[in-house]
Amino acid sequence: MQQQIASIALVVKDYDEAIHFYTEKLGFVLIEDSVLSETKRWVLVAPKNSTGCRLLLAKAATEIQESRIGNQTGGRVFLFLHTDDFRRDYDQYVSQGVNFVRPPSKEAYGTVAVFEDLYGNLWDLIGPE
Repeated sequence: MQQQIASIALVVKDYDEAIHFYTEKLGFVLIEDSVLSETKRWVLVAPKNSTGCRLLLAKAATEIQESRIGNQTGGRVFLFLHTDDFRRDYDQYVSQGVNFVRPPSKEAYGTVAVFEDLYGNLWDLIGPE
């Protein structure tokens, strides 16, 4: 049997503001934006040229879901974005106003810096050593 994770749901406050952040600030591609009902859409984004997992931007529909926006992992880093050119992407994100909460540091696995998305979820930007 062969399996893979196709998508990870990210709870968001608003579809359009989330699409804007991921496509305009991080340079992701909008893969799909389909209306499912009056209040629900199927919105997938992913890094350019990515063949792996995609983010499903899922608008909070209940108070419990709304309470998780920006803190899906209890304050831990949630997602890990690997890049083939750390400095290029770090500089681009800084120029787009992305907030880095931990500056770049050299680790055994490469260079890493922690940034937050528009809601406060933490991401590692990781470049190879």
